[in-house]
Amino acid sequence: MSGMRYWDAVLSFVVAALVAATLTPLAARLARRLGAVDEPRERGLAERPTPLLGGLAILAAVLVASAIWMQGTIRLPSTPHALGHGTVHVWAVLAGACLITLIGAIDDVLELRPAWKLLGQIAAAVIAVKGGAVVTDLTLPFIGPLQFPNEGGFITVVWLVGMMNVVNFSDGIDGLAAGICTIDGVAFSIISFSLGVNGAAILAALTAGAALGFLFHNFYPASVFMGDAGANLLGYLLGVVAVVGSLKTNAVVALVVPLVILVIPFLDTSFVIAKRLKYRRKPWSADANHFHHRMARIGFSQRKTVAYLYAWSFLMAGLAVALRLITHSHRHQTGWIVALVGLAVLCAAASVYLVYVLEIFKFKGLRAIELRRADPDTTEHEIDESVRKDVDTGEFEKIGRR
Repeated sequence: MSGMRYWDAVLSFVVAALVAATLTPLAARLARRLGAVDEPRERGLAERPTPLLGGLAILAAVLVASAIWMQGTIRLPSTPHALGHGTVHVWAVLAGACLITLIGAIDDVLELRPAWKLLGQIAAAVIAVKGGAVVTDLTLPFIGPLQFPNEGGFITVVWLVGMMNVVNFSDGIDGLAAGICTIDGVAFSIISFSLGVNGAAILAALTAGAALGFLFHNFYPASVFMGDAGANLLGYLLGVVAVVGSLKTNAVVALVVPLVILVIPFLDTSFVIAKRLKYRRKPWSADANHFHHRMARIGFSQRKTVAYLYAWSFLMAGLAVALRLITHSHRHQTGWIVALVGLAVLCAAASVYLVYVLEIFKFKGLRAIELRRADPDTTEHEIDESVRKDVDTGEFEKIGRR
């Protein structure tokens, strides 16, 4: 792969960031005129009315950068077990991006029913699949190649729809979704280059740039939200990049890499949906049980919450990149393998720390202080029971910082 393509990715990242940063205030102004304003609500962390439709600026940035640096098709490297499309049509990917942004924008203004939003997500995913962004075979570690020429389209649509909702679910605190998508987009770009899929690498880079440009206006305290238009768009684009730049390459790490990069939004979504099902709620119903909600309830500020989740995302993205680069270029060098194992252990420790220690241990300590202030005779057993109930249901009051 030529150095010129690397520079194409860097320049597309920069231009997309500049376009998004420039146009986001205009999108916010349009949102106010249309009444697309998110009001503070009990389950949210927003402190004042904030305009939506930031996704329109993100889309504009993606389209501008794509028009300059994306070719008509994304060519995939030939592999021994590959089936189906050898190219992906950029126009189809961008058409799907426009459609899902339009559906999201309508929802931001009019609040569509979940069924209509789902139909829009499926339609955008189908357009991408028809354009060649479809997985028909995978190579699994220790198992080998798996082929599904007839089921690939359905599987890819499910993946893309899932990605849109995963990012949408994570967009609940200032700067979180945009920041994580920036980190993940850069990681996907590096990995796609290493796999020889230059077009996917550039698409990932400009997606990351658009998210970063928007983030300048979305970091706490946010002056604008991306809304469903932006969250669905970023989820769709990262889903397409994962398919084209990793899953379709037949590399051994093809399936592992996207799961490692996207582990935080996947864990968050899985946790929330499992909790809703446990208490017989609709999986798509809104609540305040996401990681960022739970961290806020144990006393973390929005900036500190986002900083911790950024750091976690950066570690996991770094692990995914190392997994690809080290196993590909240094698989016979013991020192590099030891370094990879060490990084994996660090990532596992960080995951345990954030999910378990911050949510349970610190919460228990703060709850003990609160209960004993209310009643100095509160026993350790009563504290344990209170914490167990609150953590199990996820419906506890925020602990005040005194």
